[in-house]
Amino acid sequence: MTDPTRRPDVNTLSYEQARDELIQVVASLENGSASLEDSLALWERGEALADRCQGWLDAAKERLAAAGADHAAEPDANGTDAAQSSAPGAEEGDQ
Repeated sequence: MTDPTRRPDVNTLSYEQARDELIQVVASLENGSASLEDSLALWERGEALADRCQGWLDAAKERLAAAGADHAAEPDANGTDAAQSSAPGAEEGDQ
């Protein structure tokens, strides 16, 4: 197993870096050739990497939701909110 002191801090990894290392950790655990102590260290590193990936995904989801909310609040070409113009019953003459 790689020396844990030589691996970067999980909190500094990009999503892709954390995901790629997590794949390696899982492969090492599935291989089953590591000692118990090394397996525990791999498991702990894997948990931290999975948390890091989830944090990136949660942040991306929030950004997409915020962008969607911003877009829905922008007026369309007719000067009405996009959310109102796409609402059921919002066709012309229903007002």
